[in-house]
Amino acid sequence: MRDIRVSSLAEAVDGIRDGMTILISGFGNAGIPVELIHAVIDQGAKDLTIVCNNAGSGRTDIAGLLAAGRVRKVICSYPKSSGAVVFERLYAAGRIELELVPQGTLSERMRAAGAGVGGFYTPTGAGTRLAEGKEVRHLNGRDHVLEMPLKGDVALIKAERADRWGNLTYNLAARNFAPTMAMAADLTIVQARRIVELGALDPETIVTPSIFVDRLIEVPNPEPAGRP
Repeated sequence: MRDIRVSSLAEAVDGIRDGMTILISGFGNAGIPVELIHAVIDQGAKDLTIVCNNAGSGRTDIAGLLAAGRVRKVICSYPKSSGAVVFERLYAAGRIELELVPQGTLSERMRAAGAGVGGFYTPTGAGTRLAEGKEVRHLNGRDHVLEMPLKGDVALIKAERADRWGNLTYNLAARNFAPTMAMAADLTIVQARRIVELGALDPETIVTPSIFVDRLIEVPNPEPAGRP
């Protein structure tokens, strides 16, 4: 019988290697898998590319990963969000790379990776520096930029409830990019506030089905994100 639960955070992040691309769920401070990120810091992988909505705030979780010198590049939509002091310092010193991606394009690039789509054209970014070096086509009277899929080696996700197979539900806005990231990664690791018995989740409420989830750990009292 399928059971993807692991017994520790260290086991959950085992095998994450230097140079990997990690997709991290979260919107502002909602839905950030704080404990999994801290486990990656403890695990020691470096030279990472992090894909997230914003580049961390405060000095913990994503910002803590940056401060530890483990991240080579950030791909995100809002690098200068409130409290992004760590990223701003590293970027000003030339110690970290940034790929800026409009939020809708970021989501669609990951969805394309999960769906097996080879690329897509969007008018977003056309005529701006974001289109430099990319193919541009004139479609239906407007310039469109070719954007490529954005795939992850690993996705770190925070869920509200899960069963031992890995079916997931989320808490309101904490859902954000998590379902798309789960589809776009080779290895999806989830921390859930509560793991319930099989059959306890109404099938109509399951947002991420278990086929997209590989490892699961229960974290009943997660730390808040973005602490100073």
